[in-house]
Amino acid sequence: MNSFLKNSLMISISLSLGAVSAITAYAYFQPMNSAEMNTGTVTSIDEPLYWVAPMDPNYRRDKPGQSPMGMDLIAVYADDKNGDSSPGTIQISPEVVNSLGVRIGQARMDSINLNVSTVGYVQYNQDKIQHIHPRVEGWIEQAYVKASGEKIRKGQALYRLYSPSLVNAQEEYVFALERKGKRLINAAKERLLALNFPKAEISRLNKSRKVQQSVTFYAPTDGVTDYLNMVDGMFVKPGKELLSIASLDEVWVEAEVFERQTSLVKEGLKVQMRLDYLPGKKWLGVVDYVYPTLDQASRTLRVRMRFNNQEQSLKPNMFAKIDILNDQGSKALLVPREAVIRVEQSNRVVLALGEGRFKSVNVEIGRTDKSSIEVLTGLESGDQIVTSALFLLDSESSKSSDFKRFNYPETANMNMAEMDRSEMDHSQMDMSEMNMPMMDMSEMDHSQMDMSEMNMPMIDMSEMDHSQMDMSEMNMPMMDMSEMDHSSMDMTDMDNSSMDMSSSLMDSSEVSN
Repeated sequence: MNSFLKNSLMISISLSLGAVSAITAYAYFQPMNSAEMNTGTVTSIDEPLYWVAPMDPNYRRDKPGQSPMGMDLIAVYADDKNGDSSPGTIQISPEVVNSLGVRIGQARMDSINLNVSTVGYVQYNQDKIQHIHPRVEGWIEQAYVKASGEKIRKGQALYRLYSPSLVNAQEEYVFALERKGKRLINAAKERLLALNFPKAEISRLNKSRKVQQSVTFYAPTDGVTDYLNMVDGMFVKPGKELLSIASLDEVWVEAEVFERQTSLVKEGLKVQMRLDYLPGKKWLGVVDYVYPTLDQASRTLRVRMRFNNQEQSLKPNMFAKIDILNDQGSKALLVPREAVIRVEQSNRVVLALGEGRFKSVNVEIGRTDKSSIEVLTGLESGDQIVTSALFLLDSESSKSSDFKRFNYPETANMNMAEMDRSEMDHSQMDMSEMNMPMMDMSEMDHSQMDMSEMNMPMIDMSEMDHSQMDMSEMNMPMMDMSEMDHSSMDMTDMDNSSMDMSSSLMDSSEVSN
């Protein structure tokens, strides 16, 4: 029984030492933050820092290979050449620059084109639409206009109306003519005109002195029927719109511009318009009205333009391409639109510094046109900038600038022994899911580890499961435990029923009580 307890004690001690070694190894090889790593030696500038996927800057490897998309990884170098070590500067080999298709542009002082391009729709000129209303109640005996969109000529008959009110007004006028009272005649005539009685019919009545039971009304202008609401026999009342006649001699075009372009649009500016159905033909117009409010949903501003249409080639609801011609602005520092990387809170441009060196910088932008963007701060005239493949370059450069990740040292050159880990606290580390059997600790040397101050009784091993540990090859007799003191260890709760010690080679004679 005494031998069995001794064997159990030695196995428990061995397991405890193994667990402590595993914890120490795990903590020893944990990844360090950048502050710890800076104590090492910085990678040589002649060797790549790492390899990265051309289409995914987050995919990095420490050796050449291929990305998940099957593309060759590209090498990224530190930038210490020519004494330029400013944060954010990266260097790429000429071969990689060519493979990425990097194109270079230049920041230049030039006049910015402030023309506003948009699209719009042709509409009737609302100022030249005639709305036809009866001023008396009655019945339409005949409607001469049969369909909406029908062309109308000035003086053309529109409808014939029977109205008792018009009959009475005619009788009053004839009576005044017969009485030859000038004031009475004028009053009766004014009443007929107020009831919209045709002037031509008044002249006829003045000559014939015969009252008409039905009166024909005529078109006041040329145009087309925009609205029609009358049929034969229909009863009408004053104020009811029977039809409207729209003129096509002049049309409106309504368009929308973005909120940022509102300062570039004002009344009186010239406008150039093109339509797809007549390629090569242009119409010149003018901005007639700028609406005072923005559309709440689209955040756009409506603009109304006026165009001459004597040929009547412009039809309502046609789709039009619009250029609002603005005065050329003063000279400004311009870069190509594709050179600017727009993000939520900043805008960036990738500078080409020469010899394969690139750097991403913040810029403040101003006005834009079709091909250029005004740069207010961040660049100078003549600066070389990247206009293609800039997203990868910006990603690498901004990471270097913001996080200084290009200063990663090589693990092989790091002096682990000089690192102070005295204040490292691993008490909160969860190693429940660690695969301890897969850890190779065959070459670990613990001969220099000082465990004299380790408080073994404070180590809680109540939940440790050593059922999967293979100790068949442990050479227990080779372990020197002559100075080990286990007098303080409480093993009253130890369950040794599941422990297999059949293969143990430990010599119990060497264990001291």
